[in-house]
Amino acid sequence: MATPAYDQLLERYAEIKDLEGAQSILGWDQEVMMPAGGGAARAHSMASLAGVLHAKRTAPELRKLLGSLKRGRAKLKPRERRSLELAQHAVDKASAIPARLATEIAHAESAGLEAWRAAREARDVRGFVPALERMVGLKREVAALRGKPGKLYDPLLDEFEPGATMAEIDPLLTELKELTVPLVKRVVASGVKPNMKPFVGRFKVDAQRAFAREICLAMGIDPERSRMDLSTHPFCGGVAPDDVRMTSRYDPRDTRGGLFGAIHEAGHGLYEQGLDARRARTPLGGAISSAVHESQSRLWENNVGRGKPFWTYWARKLRAAHPQLKGLSVDKIVAAANEMRPSLIRVEADELTYNLHIVLRYEIERDLIQGELEVRELRDRWNTNMSEMLGVTPRHDTEGVLQDIHWAMGLFGYFPTYSLGNLYAAQFMATARKQIRGLDGRIAKGDMEPLREWLRVNIHRHDQVYTAGQLVKRVTGAPLSVDAFRTYITAKVDALYH
Repeated sequence: MATPAYDQLLERYAEIKDLEGAQSILGWDQEVMMPAGGGAARAHSMASLAGVLHAKRTAPELRKLLGSLKRGRAKLKPRERRSLELAQHAVDKASAIPARLATEIAHAESAGLEAWRAAREARDVRGFVPALERMVGLKREVAALRGKPGKLYDPLLDEFEPGATMAEIDPLLTELKELTVPLVKRVVASGVKPNMKPFVGRFKVDAQRAFAREICLAMGIDPERSRMDLSTHPFCGGVAPDDVRMTSRYDPRDTRGGLFGAIHEAGHGLYEQGLDARRARTPLGGAISSAVHESQSRLWENNVGRGKPFWTYWARKLRAAHPQLKGLSVDKIVAAANEMRPSLIRVEADELTYNLHIVLRYEIERDLIQGELEVRELRDRWNTNMSEMLGVTPRHDTEGVLQDIHWAMGLFGYFPTYSLGNLYAAQFMATARKQIRGLDGRIAKGDMEPLREWLRVNIHRHDQVYTAGQLVKRVTGAPLSVDAFRTYITAKVDALYH
């Protein structure tokens, strides 16, 4: 039986989680429903709510309560001790930041989003520079309060990948880069150019949305506990397992962004819906880390959604949704779904070159926070690195430095979790294939339930009971590495580009 002090901790955390849920919905609304003129008012609302949350997270009573629980730690059950650990870490992070700074950051995030949108529309980063300089300055201030000299980026990375450091991330991303660059050269040298008719041409947006929705429902998304709307930048948010908000965007000339984007966000949504609702308002509630979250979306988008077993079933429905595709074979659809080539836009990049997009962003944002790069130098650094890594150069800033929303919203430390998510996805999927008899055959018949339930049992339902490192060892028997992804992506390149 829990102690009275632990019960008090749960009461306080329930209120904090409720306020975080309100914050999430305000952010979702700003992206999806808010009138164009509402930005200034929303910035004030977000700043005020952030101030209230900061006060709740740093309340002296909460710190006193945690101290009491730490002294009586021996009486707590293992999961109660884990709750205490998570709560203490959250309080320590929040307490390092003065209320003034927390409120200012929330205002800068909302105002920065509007400045980013305007600059994106103008295709010129210069209009965004003042807002981004403000945000970088604020994040450097946060990092200095939470981190160690010379390692300012680490505490920002910890926001999304708890416990991770540059010292751990750099070798993984370097190995991933060294794997990717030669494979990209092989793809280019092969001269193979898939017929893109299955996805590029003229397609009705309504038909695209209906087809994507059918797939998401087949994956297991519960429509009574979710929404799928439109936004400039696709994302998944919400409040709890019973209120998941996903968005996508659709192009009448290229269906890949809308289709695979919807599958991607539905992967996130399945993770959210698979979390334990009983823990949603406790310190244990929520996803383990951004990289584990990303593993779920990338697994469904790439390991499943671009595979031949998937299209063995869904090709017929794709042809029905778009009659002009009548007669197209499964093999042609699979080849088009796996087109690999250097390109400009991260969210539309193939799964091979995608990691180079992430390395580029990681190195830039790390140097911005470390003080080795200034915002005014950003465009030149971005365009130079794009040319060197991917052999392409943006024609304007919306194709380049303005394409992502993350920096406008202060999400420094987020980008590397995408590539880590790719590694987790490959490792989880390799294990699932070993443990689920005839998995690919089931997927080829349109049956995705075995995989979904395997993910729920092994990953989703644990919330934050385990760390990411503990989880991957528990599920796959090995620590996170590049090995499974190397095997997976090399086999795909060998099969399609020879």
